[in-house]
Amino acid sequence: MGKELSEMTLEELWELFPIFLVEHTDKWADDYKEIEILLQDLFASCPIHRISHIGSTTIKGIWAKNIVDVMVEIPESSSLKDMAQVLEQNGFTIMSSEANRISLNKGYTENGFADKVYHIHLRYAGDNDELYFRDYLNDHPDVAKEYETLKLQLWKQYEHNRDAYTNAKTDFISKWTAEARKEYGSRY
Repeated sequence: MGKELSEMTLEELWELFPIFLVEHTDKWADDYKEIEILLQDLFASCPIHRISHIGSTTIKGIWAKNIVDVMVEIPESSSLKDMAQVLEQNGFTIMSSEANRISLNKGYTENGFADKVYHIHLRYAGDNDELYFRDYLNDHPDVAKEYETLKLQLWKQYEHNRDAYTNAKTDFISKWTAEARKEYGSRY
């Protein structure tokens, strides 16, 4: 029997869970609806500002990791840690934790990815640049295709280094998120 995920080094985890991109599929919208219903049930007694499908799986027509990203915005008066604890008690695993952000996942197994993989991003309301980026790329298909090209170029280069893959996209994301905020104002 192999190691538990919690016993693996970061390098071992990156090897087991490489960056991989697939063509866009409408299945991601269905997977999002499924997890949204689960989150609404789990947080039925907790105040939620908004639950949103974010990330590349929301961008029409571009290749993406087969992972559905979900942002859960909560009021400032709520506790991110309490919300994360609810998720942990229901099979989610904390990936990262900062003062104002906690990310969890579901669908990572000792044998690799499950059929459905989710990243849940707990945030305070208003910490939502991803919504602007998502909308901008869907409204500007030429920019979405540029993003897809960048991701495809970075895929094999950083297949086993998620941090480097993410960091290599940061300038592009920051540039177009700023443009989105100019165009959309205080949409969110």
